[in-house]
Amino acid sequence: MYEEQNHKHENRFQYKQRNMWTGILFGLGVVAFIDEVIFHQLLHWHHFYDKSTAAIGLVSDGLFHAFSFFATIGSAFLLADLHRKHGFWLKRWLGGIFLGAGIFQLYDGIIQHKFMKLHQIRYHVDILPYDVIWNILAALLIVIGVVLLLQTNQKGR
Repeated sequence: MYEEQNHKHENRFQYKQRNMWTGILFGLGVVAFIDEVIFHQLLHWHHFYDKSTAAIGLVSDGLFHAFSFFATIGSAFLLADLHRKHGFWLKRWLGGIFLGAGIFQLYDGIIQHKFMKLHQIRYHVDILPYDVIWNILAALLIVIGVVLLLQTNQKGR
């Protein structure tokens, strides 16, 4: 059993960068999907682009949803390739997921919400608590991802 388990991941050090990038892509896709479903579709708090008509907002949501779908599916193909090459490294992949999710959320919260002003998290409320929670959660995801990735860097030496 130990030999079989060891053989399954024998090339993980060789593919450590691919594990990270596959996780980052998956994290981007999943968090974008969660954002789209919860905040855009279920709660109706905003659209991806809120500076035009509702129809344009729906089209922008559709494009955003397509991005999340393709990122997630693309990462699934890369993940399957890692397994085929016996290079999958769970902890490193999870680090990539947390990092990708956090980067997406921080980019969304700072660049899209504040600098580009494409949309806000929510309208007609005091936005400060939403922004603080959104960006602190993003930073926390990034920190978890970096810690996991640094731990796997240590093992590679």
